[in-house]
Amino acid sequence: MSVGNVSFIKDFVIVGFPGLQPHYYGLVSALLFFVYVRSLQKPVYYFIINLVVCDVLFSTTTLPKIISRYWFQDGTISFMGCFLQMFFVHYFDSVTARLLAVMAIDRYAAICLSLRHHIMTNRNVFILILGSWLLGLIGPLMMIIRADPLPYCASNTIVHCYCDHIAITTPACTDREEYSYPAFIHAMIVLLGSLAVIVFSYCAIIVAVLRISSAQGRMKTFSTCSPQLIIIALFFLPRCFNYLSSNINIKFSTDLRLVIIMMNSLLPPMINPLIYCLRTDEVKKVLIRKLQRKKIDIKSGKT
Repeated sequence: MSVGNVSFIKDFVIVGFPGLQPHYYGLVSALLFFVYVRSLQKPVYYFIINLVVCDVLFSTTTLPKIISRYWFQDGTISFMGCFLQMFFVHYFDSVTARLLAVMAIDRYAAICLSLRHHIMTNRNVFILILGSWLLGLIGPLMMIIRADPLPYCASNTIVHCYCDHIAITTPACTDREEYSYPAFIHAMIVLLGSLAVIVFSYCAIIVAVLRISSAQGRMKTFSTCSPQLIIIALFFLPRCFNYLSSNINIKFSTDLRLVIIMMNSLLPPMINPLIYCLRTDEVKKVLIRKLQRKKIDIKSGKT
C-alpha cells in the first residue's frame, strides 16, 4: 500500500463518549477495607486486593483524560502520552486476566483438592501474583515496539475514549494487518488461555458441588464462587467481543462501539467493589459487625 503524504503528528485527539464520568472511590474504599481488616488477609483475598489495585490503576490511567475531554473540552493527548497510556491499558488488562485464572485455580484446589489446598501458602500465592504482574509486561511492550514506526497521513483523531492498540493503529496510512495481527494473537492467547483455565476450574467445581448431598452445602459453595463468576463475565465477554469484532471487520455504529468499550473498560471498576464486598459472606459479616459496633457506640454516647 502506498504511504504518500505522510505527516509526523505530535498528538492525538480522543473522541470519547458523552456523559460518562466514572469514579473509583469505591475501589479505593474496597482496597483500604481489605488491607485494614486482618481477618480478610488470606490467600483468596490477596487475589482480590490485586484485582482492586489493577482496577484502581486502570481508572487512574484513563480517567483524567476522560474528565479533561468533557469538563475542559480538551481531548488532545501527546503522541508519547498516548503510547504510554496504551501500554498501561493493555498491561493492567493482561495482569487482571492472569489473576482471574490463578484465582480460579485456587478455588479449584480449595473445593476439588481440599486435602492439597495447604500448598496455597502465602509464599506460593505471592509467587503466583508476582508472576502475573511480570508476565503482563511482555505483550504491551511488544505492542509499543510494533506500533511506534507506523506512519500517519492526516487524521490524528481516535474514535475511542482512551488510547489502546486498535485505536492507535486504525488511523495509520498503511496496511495495519502486519501490526495488528501479532497484537490480536497475543490478546487472544492471554484472554482465551486464561478463560480456558477458568472454564476448566469452574466446570470441575460444579461437578464436585453437584455431588454434595446437602443442599445447604451446595448453596454455600455456589455463593462462594458466584462473585468471581460475575467478575469473570464482566471482564472477559466484552473484551473478547471487542477484539474479535475489530479484527474480523464486524461493522456497527460508532456509538454502539463506544458503549461496548465502556462496558469493556469502565463498568467493571464501578461494579466490582459492590461484588467484592456484598457478594462475599465473610466480608458481609465483617461489615455487619463493624456497623453494629458503631451503632452500640452511638447509643452509649447518647446515654
